[in-house]
Amino acid sequence: MKNIICILLCFIAQASIAQIKLEGTVRDSIGKPIELANVIALNKATNALESYGITNNEGRYRLALKKNTEYAIKVSFIGLATINDSIKTQEVDIQKDFVMKADERLEAVELTYEMPVTIKGDTIVYNADSFKNGSERKLGDVLKKLPGVEVSDEGDIEVEGKTVTKVMVEGKDFFDGDSKLATKNIPADAVDKVEVLKNSNEVSQLKGLGNDQDNVMINIKLKEGKKNFWFGEITGGIGPEERYVANPRLFYYSPKYSINLITDINNIGAIPFTPRDYFNFTGGFRSAARNTGTNFNVATSDIGFLTLRNNRAKDINSKFGAANFSYSPKKTWDISGFAIYSGSRTELEENSLNDYIDENTPDEITTTTTRQKTDLGLLKLSSTYKPNSNNQLDYDVFAKVSQQTQTEDFFSSLLGNIDERQSQNPYSFNQNLNYYYTLSDKHIFALEAQHLLQDEDPFYNARLAQSEQFRFTDLLGLNTSQNFLDIAQDRRVKTNKFDARLDYWYVLNQKSNLNFTVGTTLSTQQFDSEIFQLLDSGSKLTLANPQEAIANDVRYNFSDTFLGLHYKIKSGKFTFTPGITAHAYGVKNAQFGSEFKDAFTRFLPDANILVQFKDSETLNFSYRMQTDFTDVNNLAEGLVFNNFNSIFRGNRTLENALSHNLNLSYFSFNLFNYTNIFGFINYNKRIDPIRNRSQFLVIPGENAGDPDVLSTNTVSTPFNSNFADESITANGRFERTFRKIKASVSGTFSFSRFNQEINGLRNVNESFTQNYSTRVSTNFRDAPNIEVGYNLTINDYEQGQNSNRFITSNPFVNVDAYFLKSFIFTADYSYFNYSNEAQTINSYSFLKAELSYRKKDNPWEYAVSGTNLLNTTSLNQDNSNNFLTSTSEYFIQPRYVIFSLKYHL
Repeated sequence: MKNIICILLCFIAQASIAQIKLEGTVRDSIGKPIELANVIALNKATNALESYGITNNEGRYRLALKKNTEYAIKVSFIGLATINDSIKTQEVDIQKDFVMKADERLEAVELTYEMPVTIKGDTIVYNADSFKNGSERKLGDVLKKLPGVEVSDEGDIEVEGKTVTKVMVEGKDFFDGDSKLATKNIPADAVDKVEVLKNSNEVSQLKGLGNDQDNVMINIKLKEGKKNFWFGEITGGIGPEERYVANPRLFYYSPKYSINLITDINNIGAIPFTPRDYFNFTGGFRSAARNTGTNFNVATSDIGFLTLRNNRAKDINSKFGAANFSYSPKKTWDISGFAIYSGSRTELEENSLNDYIDENTPDEITTTTTRQKTDLGLLKLSSTYKPNSNNQLDYDVFAKVSQQTQTEDFFSSLLGNIDERQSQNPYSFNQNLNYYYTLSDKHIFALEAQHLLQDEDPFYNARLAQSEQFRFTDLLGLNTSQNFLDIAQDRRVKTNKFDARLDYWYVLNQKSNLNFTVGTTLSTQQFDSEIFQLLDSGSKLTLANPQEAIANDVRYNFSDTFLGLHYKIKSGKFTFTPGITAHAYGVKNAQFGSEFKDAFTRFLPDANILVQFKDSETLNFSYRMQTDFTDVNNLAEGLVFNNFNSIFRGNRTLENALSHNLNLSYFSFNLFNYTNIFGFINYNKRIDPIRNRSQFLVIPGENAGDPDVLSTNTVSTPFNSNFADESITANGRFERTFRKIKASVSGTFSFSRFNQEINGLRNVNESFTQNYSTRVSTNFRDAPNIEVGYNLTINDYEQGQNSNRFITSNPFVNVDAYFLKSFIFTADYSYFNYSNEAQTINSYSFLKAELSYRKKDNPWEYAVSGTNLLNTTSLNQDNSNNFLTSTSEYFIQPRYVIFSLKYHL
């Protein structure tokens, strides 16, 4: 590791050799500093753009130039005449000021150079070729090299610390704006410009009426040769042990329509569609109850790939196909949509040590082998009709369907062997209708309505040997004369939910407006469940216990009618947006022949204060009071199996929780010295939170006088705790670009405290997570590039009398090199040390690398790549829940080497 750092320092030193600074100011004819003027230096010998800068609010600029070299200097700003000058550097820094005059020429001026970065109001335009070095493969590789832009391993994009909400290509949504599919699939060589649209709003009529400061979108402009032609790549690869990869990616863009086709079939663990993608792909719908203070979310019980740990399992087979289109029959009408299929076959193997909170419950060692099969389909169709600037009508329909099964061979040191099976075929259907109407400059209306139909049918089955540790026998009324206890559960949850809101803005002037909101949320849920026993004969035994309800038949209705008022006013650097929303709530659940009802009103205030120090420096504070409601899953009072070790009994009289949420965030991006700083802190306090009251069942002593022992079997019931839950999250990052060097340091802190009741005693559970990260990367054109970094994660758990600490340290090195004008070599190495306070539990390394060959302008590319080249066999993780702290070892795929052939269109 030390040698690698030395190499990086040598690169940095070489980048600084023979460098001098050219700096000064740019002003207009009356001496006023010009902010965001472009200053570039063209090497006269090579005619290459060698350095560039953008003036700050004081009109200052700074360029790094070679010594003893002649340069053409160009200074430009919209509306002013471009300055053309020249200098010859020597051995010392140069101070040079410029004065720009009005451009009195009417004809367009053709520029013969491309600015790396230009500013047009709220839009930053990056010229992609100015940052490429030839080793980039996909859009994500390009974005990582842009100042102020970060791309996570999951494909999330951040600009100046703010998450990008939508990705477009040539102004058209790319798979509903999903950033992961864009960064992982759009070829780097097709990218011409990257437009960052800050303070954006998808509805032009609403821009500036609300708080758009956190809305950031990206639009990718394609190279001219990629328009009106199919482009992309078709990849196929094979390797030892019958490993394979097939990955066609095809794209077509024209002014009238676009088509995107992505396919990925492999058995090497590359997952094209992850749990993160699944839950984020909601069809782009916004809840009509947003910003009103009501939180009522319909739970989903999807299984399948939810237990996958990134792309690291014992065996993974994936099939993925996606198609996206957009079509404009005429200028006022756009139609778009996508269809996605994702199929996976996965095997996982895991060993765990469970440390239970209750001191009378012995520790448990478990071994689990899991097989998962998931087939998922997503479909969306959208239409936008905008006949003029005053009217816009949107309609979307989104469908989601899947087939999922999971089987587990489970061994417990306390319960013995257990076979588990889960399956379900859920579906949901969502429609969205929005209409935006501008009556005049002062009167603007927005109507939004959404309907959700969801059906879930999870099935659970557990087969285990007779055991004294299994204490649910009497509770469920099981037949114990069987060789095995074979227990199953059918469950069905149907949801029908409708949301609607009408917004009216009265624009007082350019700096203030009033927003009136009226709306409703209506939801009906049906919950049915039954636990039964499968006898040795194969027949079904309906279970019964006169003291317990073992089946559920629940109907739950929720309603919320709200009326809100918000006032936005801008004064100097400050923008204030206070508001209040009045709610009339109604809940009713019917089960076991009786009804429980509750109706009440509540006023929920909120406020936002924005301080705009400069165009790219803001401080934002927000406060929101929120009412949190549960859905039907927590209300059903008949017994429900969570798993063989846990039974759940709902509570029909649960009340809502009230939460206070405060957030303070700071963002700063300085284009003068390319310094990016952001930080936020969030505090949440939830009053009357829904928590679980849990009881570990007792195992009687074998002989008279022997102490009783608590089993691992628990019965849990939700209740409204008298003790508030609290959480604090803080995050910050500092990033600076020094010529060809990009460095950053960041930290994340998360603390939470909540209360549980176990065996009649209150337990205070605390969790404190710390994440620290630092990295340094280079972006040379004519030399190999390297990224060196270090991540440190510390997890502290305090549960009752138990405390645990787990530490993961992770240094890493990434290398990419473009050489001999035909070869690209990339390698990523990571080392992990996983320990507790006493000792190292496990240490392991990962290395993946690829060498590819492609001659310039040749469509064929040849590559050899390898994953897990060090053949690491297992990883570790820790987690904590209401009952225990667990540390686990899970096994992963072995080394794979793939030989691939790629054809570039």
